[in-house]
Amino acid sequence: MGAMIKNIGIVGAGQMGCGIAHVAALAGYKVHIYDLSPERVETGLATINGNLARQVSSGKMSDEDRKKALALIKGSSDINDLSDADLVIEAATEDETVKRKIYGQVCSVLKPEAILATNTSSLSITRLASATDRPERFMGIHFMNPVPVMKLVELVRGIATEEGTFAAAKEFVAKLDKTVTVAEDFPAFIVNRILLPMINEAIYTLYEGVGSVEAIDTAMKLGANHPMGPLQLADFIGLDTCLSIMQVLHDGLADSKYRPCPLLVKYVEAGWLGRKSGRGFYDYRGEIPVPTR
Repeated sequence: MGAMIKNIGIVGAGQMGCGIAHVAALAGYKVHIYDLSPERVETGLATINGNLARQVSSGKMSDEDRKKALALIKGSSDINDLSDADLVIEAATEDETVKRKIYGQVCSVLKPEAILATNTSSLSITRLASATDRPERFMGIHFMNPVPVMKLVELVRGIATEEGTFAAAKEFVAKLDKTVTVAEDFPAFIVNRILLPMINEAIYTLYEGVGSVEAIDTAMKLGANHPMGPLQLADFIGLDTCLSIMQVLHDGLADSKYRPCPLLVKYVEAGWLGRKSGRGFYDYRGEIPVPTR
């Protein structure tokens, strides 16, 4: 195949989609962000501009580089704008029904040789691929949040993914100056399969009264040298996302050790989803985050 990837399409102007656009443009790729909502596209482009400006002011890049990168990024709410993409990365919400619907729409405008990838953090690549017209040109390219900062990308092949598709994805990630780790297509891949049960266990530790929010986070920061405590990290990820990954692990592997902690379920039912909603294991509505229990 040896297809040269020049144009990148991104579906979803959320945090992940914008982060991927940011690093792809910095690496010199032409990027087009597509989102159903024109407002989200606008907000997304503004966010990328702000993040690039921050990298300039912290001395990580020149203003020249920022202008170059920005000039390479466009956005719209017209799916036909993805027709010249060599690689389209879907970074929509972690919901299989939504993703399948997107693939139906995207595949009808894609070039036959284009590669379609998903940024899913936990769903089966093989199963998602079966909803497309190109399972051999489909795979998982899982970026970590926040994309501009995190060095790792998990590459996941489905059962039908061709070697050429994998090679092209690997080359793309290398150009972004990221490190590749290859994971097999099992629920939650490598990072989240290990990380989320740890977070879930931290929530059980809180639920059972072994330690307070502050005690647990301090213990893991200073006792295991983690850069942030597991409950703080859960708030950062979003408790709804944590719960959905635990459910994927529980359903996919049918092992009781992956049972989501009832306290996690309760927080999600309350709408306390972490930093993005103002409250989670910490309350973010004041000057400094305060533990909620």
